[in-house]
Amino acid sequence: MDLSQGLVDTAYRAYEKKLLSIIKKGEIPKHIGIIMDGNRRFAKELWMEPTKGHELGKDKLEEVLEWCREIGVKILTVYAFSTENFRRSREEVERLIKLFIESLKKAADDERVKKYGIRIRVIGQTELLPEQLRDAIKYAEEKTKDHNKFHLNVAIAYGGREEIVRAIREIAKEVKEGKLEIDEITEETVRRHLYTGDLPDPDLILRTSGEERISNFLLWQSAYSEFYFADIYWPTFRKIDFLRAIRAYQLRHRRFGR
Repeated sequence: MDLSQGLVDTAYRAYEKKLLSIIKKGEIPKHIGIIMDGNRRFAKELWMEPTKGHELGKDKLEEVLEWCREIGVKILTVYAFSTENFRRSREEVERLIKLFIESLKKAADDERVKKYGIRIRVIGQTELLPEQLRDAIKYAEEKTKDHNKFHLNVAIAYGGREEIVRAIREIAKEVKEGKLEIDEITEETVRRHLYTGDLPDPDLILRTSGEERISNFLLWQSAYSEFYFADIYWPTFRKIDFLRAIRAYQLRHRRFGR
């Protein structure tokens, strides 16, 4: 390492430390949603297979989990695989499925997950997934079901519109069975029937890769969320980028429509 690079690294660490100390004095979002975008484009730019980008993205999620715990975030919901992603090449989808299976089993058995009380849940149309992945989901959810210090929700085969339609169907069924009157249906009724119905809505939605759209992610839940778009691919998302997103959130005045 040359002298100039050493000075840059020293300055970077000093800035990161200062920003972290400032953030810890402010309001910390309880729930963060992340659209982990840019794995394939990152891999393509480095002449790698798309699956390599996804592997690096998995490793990045583990880092972000640590950052969340460090500042006191209690809930993290990540967009891992949408229903539209099934249209990708068979090879890429199969590799992603295999990666999900490996990651869920590994996370469930990770001593840190037990130590820090991390509860793992998968949200989405899991019935569309292959049996091996459904078994891995069941294993991870069952093994961590009693953990309550941190919630990690992984959206797989997920679509925000489908989630709302699903909630409407469940509510309609309750009305049909006489368990609920039409006049009793409220926003709270709908919320309870969402995948995240037992959790507070996200305070902050973060998307990487420079794209500025939410791509059918947590449509109902994000009605009053703050949004932050980072112009950097997910595998290269740094701690300083994460801290900047949190600081941007803290500097905004949330009015919730008032």
